[in-house]
Amino acid sequence: MSDRFRLTLAQLNPTLGDIAGNAAKARDAWAHAKSEAADMLALPEMFLSGYQTQDLVWRAAFQQDIRAALTQLATDCADGPLIGVGAPLVIDGALYNAWAVLGGGQIRAIIRKHHLPNSSVFDEKRLFAPSEICGPYAAGPLRIGTPICEDAWFEDVAEAQAESGAELLLVPNGSPYARHRHDTRMTHMVARVVETGLPLVYLNLVGGQDDQVFDGASFVLNPGGQLALQLPAHHEALASVDFTRGADGWRADPGPRAPLPDAWEQDYHAMVLGLRDYLHKSGFARVVLGLSGGIDSALVAVIAADAIGAENVHCVMLPSEYTAQGSLDDAADLARRLGCRLDHVSIEASRAAIEGALAPVFAGRNRDVTEENIQSRIRGTLLMAISNKTGALLLSTGNKSELAVGYATIYGDMNGGYNPIKDLYKTRVFDTCRWRNANHRDWMQGPGGEVIAPRIIDKPPSAELRPDQRDQDSLPPYEVLDAILEALVERDVSIADLVAQGFERDTVKRVEHLVAISEWKRHQSAPGPRLTDRAFWLDRRYPLVNRWRDEG
Repeated sequence: MSDRFRLTLAQLNPTLGDIAGNAAKARDAWAHAKSEAADMLALPEMFLSGYQTQDLVWRAAFQQDIRAALTQLATDCADGPLIGVGAPLVIDGALYNAWAVLGGGQIRAIIRKHHLPNSSVFDEKRLFAPSEICGPYAAGPLRIGTPICEDAWFEDVAEAQAESGAELLLVPNGSPYARHRHDTRMTHMVARVVETGLPLVYLNLVGGQDDQVFDGASFVLNPGGQLALQLPAHHEALASVDFTRGADGWRADPGPRAPLPDAWEQDYHAMVLGLRDYLHKSGFARVVLGLSGGIDSALVAVIAADAIGAENVHCVMLPSEYTAQGSLDDAADLARRLGCRLDHVSIEASRAAIEGALAPVFAGRNRDVTEENIQSRIRGTLLMAISNKTGALLLSTGNKSELAVGYATIYGDMNGGYNPIKDLYKTRVFDTCRWRNANHRDWMQGPGGEVIAPRIIDKPPSAELRPDQRDQDSLPPYEVLDAILEALVERDVSIADLVAQGFERDTVKRVEHLVAISEWKRHQSAPGPRLTDRAFWLDRRYPLVNRWRDEG
């Protein structure tokens, strides 16, 4: 019996619903594994379908196409290494999140997920049937246990597989990025290794899907928890790892250890990758956005340039009488530094026409936020028209602070198909701009250096919808607002506890009220990449109509 086993890990980026394309990527990875004389190729959870499928997985025709593709993949890859690949499969009338082992032209084993996550962005108890714990399967000279993703976050599945003779734990995952998530994964996987005494392979998807970004960062642990191999974050990768059997069982030979960036870089990479994949997987090659001269639209423009190249980014300045010359200059300067197109479309004639048409209806009423919203909605209409005419996807540019308190105009500046900074609080927007000015990586398609002028970062934020307007006229200073929002949104802290921490009660109550009454706006907002554990959409689900308030 051989004392060596070579496993090729395929940390790849599938496209949800592109079953044929995903199968082709699997065949290419298999050919690579075969060329490296591997015994087995491993692909992540739900790779054949893409992840997350949501209710698409219930379609009978979809299920049939998955089964046909899996069968054909087994036939095409009969002469060579085994393949392990994730897919939704119907077995005896029940739908499972499964991982199939293919070899010799056949489906040799099907592992089904036992623990179905039903929190955060996951609704798997709604979609799939839970399975009994599946035992290990033979792969060349050893037996492999495969806890699928969530199964490895509990001790029972790995323990049962080890007791049933597993000599290696291979964990296929579809684990989306959230800040500091890698540390949590590593903690759980080390626990499984310590409990079982077995080496463990953690294999994750990479790439964007809707609001989720899968970050890869796959790794291999030896007994005792020593890191044997680390794949990069946010990049596709193929890597072979050799396992050797000694007196104490199987061990992974040391392999490359890609350095993992800090949270600032990983957040930024997630925003770039999320936008790039949303565009490419939706069939868009270009974007358009309103460039105001402010910091939010500046950051969105830079992210877009880094994602698809500045030549594919169309910026539009839509000035009114309230637009400062400094804003015009700053927008032009940013477009010049990036190398992207900038057009000017004045909204003054449109604003005069609309206000004139409404004058008889508004007679006797004072000017208020209504007229401000008209300006924003004119801009939204013009940008949507440019998007329709040119085929470029309109990007929304509102940050998480604004979306939290409703400081955005529905059908105005909230227009757009995707929002790269949706999960980034305003204070983090400032720091992210500074980070990008100081850092450039080879995966960024935009230029290096100081792409956002310091004056854009340093000037007081303003919507410029009335004379001398400042965001702080309507909101607490952003450092105060974001601290309150982080507590309310991310940690569900009560008003009483926030007051006890030193925040003014009236300020906290006002912010809490604004968050509550803005739910309906967020419900209609564009998707954007998830960076935290409480992003607006699947992570945090509140009713649109709700009269309860925390009275503190």
